[in-house]
Amino acid sequence: MKASLQMKGNVARSVNPYGIRQEVLNEIDYVKAQGSYEGPKKVLIIGGSSSYGLSSRISSAFGAGADTIAVSFERGPKTETNIGTAGWYNNIFFREFAEEAGLIAKNFVGDAFSLAMKQQVIAYIQKEFGGKIDLLVYSLASGVRVDPMGKKWFSSLNPIGQDVTGENINLETEEIFEQTVHAATPEEVEGTVKVMGGEDWEWWVNLLKEAGVLADNFKTVLYSYIGPKMTHAFYHGGALGRAKDQTEESAVRINENIQDIAGKATIIVARAVTTKASVVIPILPKYLIALYKLEENHETPIMHIDRTYRTMLYGDQANYDEKGRMRPDSFELEPALQAKVEALFNEITAENFKTDIAAYDLFRTEFLNLNGFEVEGNTIDEFEFDDLLTLKP
Repeated sequence: MKASLQMKGNVARSVNPYGIRQEVLNEIDYVKAQGSYEGPKKVLIIGGSSSYGLSSRISSAFGAGADTIAVSFERGPKTETNIGTAGWYNNIFFREFAEEAGLIAKNFVGDAFSLAMKQQVIAYIQKEFGGKIDLLVYSLASGVRVDPMGKKWFSSLNPIGQDVTGENINLETEEIFEQTVHAATPEEVEGTVKVMGGEDWEWWVNLLKEAGVLADNFKTVLYSYIGPKMTHAFYHGGALGRAKDQTEESAVRINENIQDIAGKATIIVARAVTTKASVVIPILPKYLIALYKLEENHETPIMHIDRTYRTMLYGDQANYDEKGRMRPDSFELEPALQAKVEALFNEITAENFKTDIAAYDLFRTEFLNLNGFEVEGNTIDEFEFDDLLTLKP
């Protein structure tokens, strides 16, 4: 069978498994080309199958020589028309390359929010992973969570206090369209905080510490985003931003809990990049094609995270703000650049966005790469469905 791109809006409904394999290898090769650095050695990543979570895993493993565990909720192949998610294959092929390099790469596929999953991971650390971890990365993006009491919560991308109208890009039809997003209800805001806030991050750290599996000088990080004023209504000032604000409260409590092992919890404010999550945030795709056109330091997720780890988190160039958040996003938010980006944003129209005025082609290619399409170096677009069934995470 031949891999073919299928889209619904800004969501890919198909993948090219071997294109994904090549993309993982390309990211590994990027990290290797930067050289090694002194970093973590035993890493647990919650949400490690894509985006910043996967990048954290690749940088830690192939930059610092770390053994890694990733927890993610992904789907494998079911039928010839449903061959699974990109993250399923990211997990498989990362493990393949890591084990070839002599590294441990364990994948847990299931609900990271659940107590059962937490207990499974802790048991594995105790029995098969050396007994301790020195880095926990929390990079979970989800639309739903069942909390410890069994209540189901849903997250929202809606603004708070007002309806907001703006232009967005439909990657399926390759059109710019006007979109109105209604204000979040109080219940939607509460649900977003429950799903995307820091409550589960705290729970993971608490259980790991109680089990005695945190090493001295343990670090834990959670990724956040602030972004420019153009996206504030949906992100920083919306329901999702409220959740990210709550993570800062969680970071304070985590730091108090792990101070006896000289541990540190850090919110990393990351830059805007092309991910499965970012392309569905209203207005953000149009902002990205303006930003990518004008910035001198364009970064993909692996480039951004690898720089953050080797120069900031485990380097001597850390940049913190007044709230103690690490700020590798400073390149993006430099005032002179943002003034130019805003001006270009206002010049981009439905008629010209695919021309050289903006970086639409780069944005679309990066999105396709996430799903294994148009990947540099890939030569395999045809495969047997039965072969996919033999690939195990």
